[in-house]
Amino acid sequence: MPVNIQQHEDQNYLEIQMSGKLTKEDYHEFIPIIETMIEQKGLLHILLELHDFHGWTAGALWEDIKFDVKHFNDIARLAMVGESKWQEGMATFCKPFTKAKIKYFEASELEAAKTWITEST
Repeated sequence: MPVNIQQHEDQNYLEIQMSGKLTKEDYHEFIPIIETMIEQKGLLHILLELHDFHGWTAGALWEDIKFDVKHFNDIARLAMVGESKWQEGMATFCKPFTKAKIKYFEASELEAAKTWITEST
C-alpha cells in the first residue's frame, strides 16, 4: 500500500506518507482512520508527505473529491511536503476544496512542516 498513517493524538494531528499511485481501494483503507480521528478529536491538522508520488487513478480521484466535500470544515491545517513543482501546484489546487490553511514545503523542509502543522493543535 502506498499510504502510511501515523496518529499523533496528543497533538491532534496525522502524518500521512504517500508514494506510488493511489487507488480507490487505498482510500477505502485509510479514510476510515481519518474519519474516526475527526469524530474523536474534531478539527485535525494533517502533514501530508509525498515521496515518489505519481498521483491517482480515476477511482481514487473520485474518492478524494467525496472526502473533500464531506470534510470541508474538518481540517484546520494541511502541510504538504513534496518533491516536485506539480506537487507544489497541488497545494494551490486544493485550496477551494477545504477551509484548511494549506502550506507547501520542499522535502528538505520536513522539520519546518512539522513545526508549522503542530502550531495551535
